Amino acid sequence: MKYIIYLGAVAFLLTNCGLKDRYEQPKIEEERQNGIIRDNTSQDSVSLADISWRSFFTDSQLQALIEEGLKNNYNLQNAVLQIAAAEAGYKQSKQAFFPTLNFAPTVTTNNTSKNSLNFPPNININLKTTTVSLGFTTNWEIDIWGKLASQKRANFASWLSMQASKNAVQTALIANIANAYYSLLALDKQLQVTEETIRLREAAVTTLKALNISSSTTSADVAQAEANLYAAKVTIPEIKQAIREMENLICTLIASPLKEIPRGNLDNQAMNKELKTGIPMLLLSNRPDVFAAEMNFRKEYELVNVAKASFYPSLNINSGSIGISALTTRTLFDINSFFGNLVAGITQPIFNRGTLKANLKQQRVRQDIALNSFKNTLIQAGQEVSNAMYAYQTIEDKKEFREKQVESLMKAVEANRKLLEFSSRTTYTDVLVSEQNLIVAQLSQINDQLLQYKAMIELYRALGGGWKGE
Repeated sequence: MKYIIYLGAVAFLLTNCGLKDRYEQPKIEEERQNGIIRDNTSQDSVSLADISWRSFFTDSQLQALIEEGLKNNYNLQNAVLQIAAAEAGYKQSKQAFFPTLNFAPTVTTNNTSKNSLNFPPNININLKTTTVSLGFTTNWEIDIWGKLASQKRANFASWLSMQASKNAVQTALIANIANAYYSLLALDKQLQVTEETIRLREAAVTTLKALNISSSTTSADVAQAEANLYAAKVTIPEIKQAIREMENLICTLIASPLKEIPRGNLDNQAMNKELKTGIPMLLLSNRPDVFAAEMNFRKEYELVNVAKASFYPSLNINSGSIGISALTTRTLFDINSFFGNLVAGITQPIFNRGTLKANLKQQRVRQDIALNSFKNTLIQAGQEVSNAMYAYQTIEDKKEFREKQVESLMKAVEANRKLLEFSSRTTYTDVLVSEQNLIVAQLSQINDQLLQYKAMIELYRALGGGWKGE
């Protein structure tokens, strides 16, 4: 027993000799840190990502859809299962520090040949024996160079990476549900505008028919008005089809049977519009995919330590057993039946160094690849944030002009209709052109509104919003 204590003491001292490299977060050049988000000078300690999704999306019906999606979405459930698998690997690596212990009862029957024994003919010895043993066996690798500790840290980093990947799936799911929801509201608004256009064109056809009777307009004008009415009506089935498909998409995202989606109105929506991006490097802590990429690098970093430790001798208790053994069960529990043995040794790799060197080189390459992937993920995160911010600002800049365009076209349509009805100074072609311009502007205004909501949702996702507090 004292030798085991000596071996353990030596192992402890060698383990702390500093042969393994301590992990440090990857260094990002200062100029690259400041340029992660283009034209961003924010020094806010709080980011838009710090707002919970329930506070960011205030529509109660959208909140209910997101809640259902987080509960039922299969991709998210798979991500949770992957976390459980990684956690099992991490727990197993923690147990690797301890010796194994197995209960090993055995019964051994031995029948020795007389001809194999050099005994005189008059000696009669029982050549058939049965040995009964009840005992435990063990083996133990003592972590001298920190190989097991590095493997444990690698598995821990993998576990954290899986958690972050799950958070990334969640943020993407929330964004996808919200995007589909607002697209559905925009389609509803398009349907409303189109139905209003149909009502106006039906009134125009009625007016033109009355004017044709009094010879104020021609039958060609009436036919053109009817054609325009049908052109508006033919778009109704297309919009309804798009609505049905968008509802089905939402049902798929929330893993629900296909059904009609309860929803609000596009004009009554509100969203947190404080565009706080936070300090650029806060993306490291907020963006789950960035954190997952860093943890993947950390895993490969620790596996390099494992590969380096493989070059050094390993101290193992190759086999050990303890228990009771006797030739008969009657004396099995006698004090003289106790037995124990322990075999320990040091193994130094010699002829397999080529394999070990190749493994170390490959692992260092994987570490470099993981580092590049981390930096690339960070750059892509900055790009997504920059694009979302500029998209939002672009819509904001043209909103006022779009409103004035729609207002002016509404006046033009009304004026042309009155001129057509009470004066000969205009033709139906003028009315038609102004109506066409108006509906195009109205649909563009709806699209602008949708794009602005989508830009806000994308900025929220790009900053890593949607997983905190869950």
